[in-house]
Amino acid sequence: MAHPGEHHPAFEEYCECIFELREDHLDVIQARVAERLDVSRPSVSEMIKRMETEGLIRLRGTRIVLTPEGEKLAESVVRKHRTAERFLTDILGLPWALAHHEACKWEHVLSPDVEQAITRLLGNPTTCPHGNPIPGSNYLEEPTHPLVDVRVGSAFTVSRIPEELEYAPGMLEFLESAQLTPGVTGTVTASAADGSLTVRLHETEINITSFASSRILVRA
Repeated sequence: MAHPGEHHPAFEEYCECIFELREDHLDVIQARVAERLDVSRPSVSEMIKRMETEGLIRLRGTRIVLTPEGEKLAESVVRKHRTAERFLTDILGLPWALAHHEACKWEHVLSPDVEQAITRLLGNPTTCPHGNPIPGSNYLEEPTHPLVDVRVGSAFTVSRIPEELEYAPGMLEFLESAQLTPGVTGTVTASAADGSLTVRLHETEINITSFASSRILVRA
């Protein structure tokens, strides 16, 4: 049971989902929430009604918008999740996919004191392992564009792996094994009409699907 000033984990999960869909520049509608959380549309509809009553969201036509209280809750959960991911990968050495799975649990139980202690231990990180900003940190936005926009023969540096890719089955495992991680520099060596690419990283050629190439954010 949630204590005064706290919210049920289900509310936290939904606020986090709405925040991340918006961050990925996706329309925040019930169908997308259902897809991201892998729940039925009737379940989402019922939860949205409850969240509206709780003052966490409001509806603008079919779009779902966080209220200031919902925004505050979402930022808290996202911050805990991304901080936990950093600890699990940087300190414990867990692979990306497992760290993401475990962080989904930690985000609901980390107390402010423990969160602050982990942040100090990590040296006040500004992003999760995938390059996504930690709310409340000193993250500085930088110009980026999708990998698919890089011309053949041009170099790029990976900046961010958006949340949408974290939820795609097998994607985190692929990206980590290919070392297609934030800060890594590569070159596009071939492109196809459907948006799929071949890139060279560490002298190795890697094929990237159009789904991934249109979402991975890079800088020149």
